[in-house]
Amino acid sequence: MKRLRIGVIYGGRSNEHEVSLASAASIFDQLNIEHYEPVPLFIDKAGSWRIPNQFPTTKSAGTLIEQFRNNDPPEKIISSEAILMPCPTPETVLTIARDSSVQGKSVDRAVVRGFSLDVVFPIVHGSYGEDGTLQGLLELANIPYVGASVLSSALAMDKTMAKVHFAAHGLPLVRHMVISAKDFEQNQDGVINTLELKLGYPVFVKPANQGSSVGVSKATDKNTLRSALATAWNFDDKLLVEVAVENPREIECSVLGNETPEVSILGEVIPAGEFYDYEAKYLDDRSELIIPAKLTKIQTQRIQSMAVTAYQALDCSGLA
Repeated sequence: MKRLRIGVIYGGRSNEHEVSLASAASIFDQLNIEHYEPVPLFIDKAGSWRIPNQFPTTKSAGTLIEQFRNNDPPEKIISSEAILMPCPTPETVLTIARDSSVQGKSVDRAVVRGFSLDVVFPIVHGSYGEDGTLQGLLELANIPYVGASVLSSALAMDKTMAKVHFAAHGLPLVRHMVISAKDFEQNQDGVINTLELKLGYPVFVKPANQGSSVGVSKATDKNTLRSALATAWNFDDKLLVEVAVENPREIECSVLGNETPEVSILGEVIPAGEFYDYEAKYLDDRSELIIPAKLTKIQTQRIQSMAVTAYQALDCSGLA
């Protein structure tokens, strides 16, 4: 029986590049090569696509993050240039082998080869991966892919737009405000005064379109609010400011399926720090994950029900 050829797209230009590498390593590790032919499609931080001659193997995002922070990236892997064709074609991916020297003469020459993919697993985290852009490319190429559609990905990535849909489906939301870069630039003091008046303290400040808690800070007074806003503006031109919940618990719930989605057992994250920020997620070993979460049956059912409602509110598919 012919194996299904699966392209795994990973890496990318976002701030979550290293997290994507770890996720891809886990996927390659779990794919049964008796049934599937995995093809690595790596996007570097500059946005260039390449096909490495070996799969990523480091499944710890923390290890990869530390390596890049210490300017000690993983061993360089031999790879060839690649282009994913933005149109339906039997040759989904083109590889390019360049040769600039032939018999001592300087020339521009390249050998181009093409091959097909049966399905794609897009595992680029953050911008240009989870926000609908990569899904749009796959739609243009008419390639089946795992996960949410263009619209669903874009909605889920933008926290402010996701809240609009959640509210329309009756999901409970904390009090919040959305701030645009234009409004803030025109009247910084006015925006801060409005936030204090309508939300008070403490609050969380978040870039609207980032994952992994990138750029998220907690503010407890005017000084920390200014600092939190300055941090978040580094990652987006639209911010979400939310009232902090008193004595919160971080509960996780996976959803799998399409028209009739199923929910997972609930897990509870006990963060190493005050909240589950980027450092606590990937770099601090003191963070804990308790499965199943210690909740009553009624609490568990309510959270699972809200997870399905949220999934369907954004018209998600596949998994989330």
